[in-house]
Amino acid sequence: QVQLVESGGGLVQPGGSLRLSCAASGSIFNIYTMAWYRQAPGKQRELVAQVTSTGSTNYADSVKGRFIISRDSGKNTVYLQMNGLKPEDTAVYYCKSRIQRTAVGFENDYWGQGTQVTVSS
Repeated sequence: QVQLVESGGGLVQPGGSLRLSCAASGSIFNIYTMAWYRQAPGKQRELVAQVTSTGSTNYADSVKGRFIISRDSGKNTVYLQMNGLKPEDTAVYYCKSRIQRTAVGFENDYWGQGTQVTVSS
């Protein structure tokens, strides 16, 4: 079993900051790419940012320069520092990790349960 548990969401005013965390636990041999997605009401889920096991990062154009993704491999945790938040950032944020559970097993994608981020005055 593998679990991804997110935390850090909430209500924030425009221009404010939040830091999301997502910790993976359970039977884990290796974690490859870790990523954050978001889904706003009535819209498709979209990639926000991702970080590979070597530290390479990729961001959606809409969050470049405002959001920073990072990971602590020792803690199997990925973070999303969100600065300069805008009302259009309002969404449920999900983490996803590509995980290999055993040395001979295949990689699979695992998702967290989601955390609500609301940007409003």
